[in-house]
Amino acid sequence: MSPKDRKTRWLAEKYDAMLAATVRAIRQLSNEQLQQHLPWRERWTLRDLMMHVLSFPELAWLSHQHGSMSTDDMQASNTRLKALQTSGEVAAYGEGVRQHLIAFLQSNDTAAFDRVVPAHYGGEVTVLELLTIILSHSTHHLKQAYWFIDHELGTSLVNPATDEDLEGIATPAALF
Repeated sequence: MSPKDRKTRWLAEKYDAMLAATVRAIRQLSNEQLQQHLPWRERWTLRDLMMHVLSFPELAWLSHQHGSMSTDDMQASNTRLKALQTSGEVAAYGEGVRQHLIAFLQSNDTAAFDRVVPAHYGGEVTVLELLTIILSHSTHHLKQAYWFIDHELGTSLVNPATDEDLEGIATPAALF
């Protein structure tokens, strides 16, 4: 197995675990809980944070088609996804992202994997490098969401991501 094959297999496994855990968490939240504001980012709700966890992997994956993951791409994504407000809508979106991203990573599309794109996160990077960066980014935000759900909402999630699920994904030691 080539190093690229190992990398895409690892990314598919980790994205599958992280995105599935995100969707499971969202499904356990009420619409009211999703509208709770975050203490560390006052303009954001928990829904905004969860959409961030889900939409950035989608943007990174789609960069092989769009040619970038810029702030303009992020703003366009936010506008496109604004209508998704309920836990059911957000979870369904997340499940679609998970399925499409895993299919992409299993596609063996070397040209798409190796395409160099300008990205707000990472500069000029290949799509695979961008997906690696965004996996860390989204996983860090998922951990923040877990903290908020547990400490601020007082809710214990059933079947959250485990340390084993997230093993090997680089995230900052500091949660905030």
